[in-house]
Amino acid sequence: MAIQTRNKRNVQFSMASMSDLVFLLLIFFMLTSTLVAPNAIKLLLPRSNSKTMATQTVTVYINEHFKYFLDETEITLEQLEPVIAGMLAGQVESSVVLRADQSVPVQYIVNVIDAINKINERYNTKHKVILATRPG
Repeated sequence: MAIQTRNKRNVQFSMASMSDLVFLLLIFFMLTSTLVAPNAIKLLLPRSNSKTMATQTVTVYINEHFKYFLDETEITLEQLEPVIAGMLAGQVESSVVLRADQSVPVQYIVNVIDAINKINERYNTKHKVILATRPG
């Protein structure tokens, strides 16, 4: 007499729950990535149509009151070159992102570029300055 089991095992795997999980994760990461604000200091950036993106090592801010900030720390013009040189120590090529308010005169932007050029001459490096803009 053969004994038969009532419960038969199903060897098929349902992918429906796995695809639901993937879509939920996708929606979660899309929503959280839009909530991240890259600007720590509120600035009204100038407009541009270019779409160039760069990896940033150091971020310099110039607000509407013409004050310099290095990663949220206020610094003077005299401190700009030595502090940036210390942050870029050991690197040959990197990008310094300059986020200047649109009302800032060009001379303040040139001061940052001059500081990076002096660092490049002194340490024989190839750091570059990228002016951050908002989409136009």
